[in-house]
Amino acid sequence: MLVCDAYKGLLRVEEGRVTILASTVEGSPIRFADAAIEASDGTIYFSDGSARFGFDQWVLDFMEASSTGRLLKYDQGTGKVSVVLDNLAFANGVALSRDETFIIVCESWRFRCSKLWLKGDKSGKAETFIENLPGSPDNIHLAPDGSFWIALIQLRSPWIDLVTRWTFTKRVASSFPALLDVLKETGKGAMVAQVSESGEIIRVLDDSKGKVINFITSVTEYDGNLFFGSLSTNFVGKISLDKVPQV
Repeated sequence: MLVCDAYKGLLRVEEGRVTILASTVEGSPIRFADAAIEASDGTIYFSDGSARFGFDQWVLDFMEASSTGRLLKYDQGTGKVSVVLDNLAFANGVALSRDETFIIVCESWRFRCSKLWLKGDKSGKAETFIENLPGSPDNIHLAPDGSFWIALIQLRSPWIDLVTRWTFTKRVASSFPALLDVLKETGKGAMVAQVSESGEIIRVLDDSKGKVINFITSVTEYDGNLFFGSLSTNFVGKISLDKVPQV
């Protein structure tokens, strides 16, 4: 099993043993390993959310908006780690397309997902997969039909828009832990989106009050059900797709 440890880096977990595969890249530390996916050829792609802030300071990365996130590649044959895409606004979830011709990485602070072509005439070219999402994209997973499910965190409010508008207000807020705690509490509600392989929104499932589960950070489709992960609950959520309205 591949594991992204926000503090230690990319890990391989086997029965009775944990191996650190990558903790640095090109001489710099991996500060915020976030999500990983393995291609059929054994190449592992994973995200480093921020080159400046770790897991316990993610709010500061949001406020600074310096875009130091990276999409990394680990070669299991050589053990080499390289940067394949940088200047990302908090690199988060990663997912390969069904035919593995491209990979998608979520940029939480830009409310968009970027695409990097891995094969074909556009190999090596980066472009926007989808933008102006109704929330901050966290994790993304490939669905059985080739579409993608994206967990969307609700990090928007009049208060946040006001604070992040000017450098001065961001500095003031970052100096007071109580204000940062208020920011963290804005992620209430639950929202996920299904997006087609071409980057079109198919449907959005939204529970603005988060009555059962909120702050959803991951969504996975399996055997006709959606499974939800959250940072604010101690359980995995589940809903049958038969109960989800079609559009």
